[in-house]
Amino acid sequence: MPTNSHFKRPLRWFFRPRLSSPLHPSTALQNWLLDEGSLTAKLVKLSHGHFRVEVLRQVFGRVALNEAQALGIDPHQLCLIREVILRGQGQPWVFARSIFPVSSLTGSLRHLRKQGSRSLGAFLFSQPHLVRSPIALSLISRHHAYVPENLLGDAQAWGRRSIFSIDNKPLLVSEVFLPGFPDNQ
Repeated sequence: MPTNSHFKRPLRWFFRPRLSSPLHPSTALQNWLLDEGSLTAKLVKLSHGHFRVEVLRQVFGRVALNEAQALGIDPHQLCLIREVILRGQGQPWVFARSIFPVSSLTGSLRHLRKQGSRSLGAFLFSQPHLVRSPIALSLISRHHAYVPENLLGDAQAWGRRSIFSIDNKPLLVSEVFLPGFPDNQ
């Protein structure tokens, strides 16, 4: 797991990756990666209700430069960094990293400071004025040091990220579909 906000090798995120290249996700996984609905709701359904959120860490700190740029914030701005594993049927299916600029954690979003093991997606998709940016994709390996090594090992995994905005308060959510995810074969 990264000990600070600087990863070994910066991730490159693409809004229109060439999904027809030799390194591309399966059609089934593409459907998950590009779906704009609630990932939580889909995982609950896939797991037949055997779904839970395991919090790995939730700390205040500075984020990677590409994350600050995506959010349109100063790279030195303090953010809440939340990393979790989304488990289906007891298995690690998705690693999620959420970035909340401190300036976004005010008013109706103040309670996100103490989200705990509650699903962020359930909250986000219940918001009537939620705005979501286009989804960007990346192929992630252990060399990026983005996903805890024990979850990824020597495998590569596809991830997606987008900016969610509620009342003009942005937050960045990244989700990496781990090797044990059922549609990752």
